[in-house]
Amino acid sequence: MVGQIILGAIMIAVGAGAVIKTEWIINNFGRMAWFEEKLGSDGGSRLGYKLIGVVVLTIGIIVMTGSGDDFMRWLLSPIIKYSIPK
Repeated sequence: MVGQIILGAIMIAVGAGAVIKTEWIINNFGRMAWFEEKLGSDGGSRLGYKLIGVVVLTIGIIVMTGSGDDFMRWLLSPIIKYSIPK
C-alpha cells in the first residue's frame, strides 16, 4: 500500500514535470522525428512530450489510488463484454 502511494507520487511528479518543463526536455534530448511527422512541424515534439507527461501522470494517479483493476475493467469492458457492477 505504501509502495503504491510512493510509486504513484513519483509518477505524478515525473508526468507533471514533463508537462511543465517541455522546453527543457527538447533542449536536452532533442526533437523526436515521429512526433514532428505525425503531429506537425511546429510544436510536434512539444505536444508529444506533453502527451507522454499526461499519460504518465494519469497512470500515476491510477497506481496511487489503487484503482488499476477497476480502470482496466472499465477500459476493456467493451471488448470482453464485462459488465461493471454498480
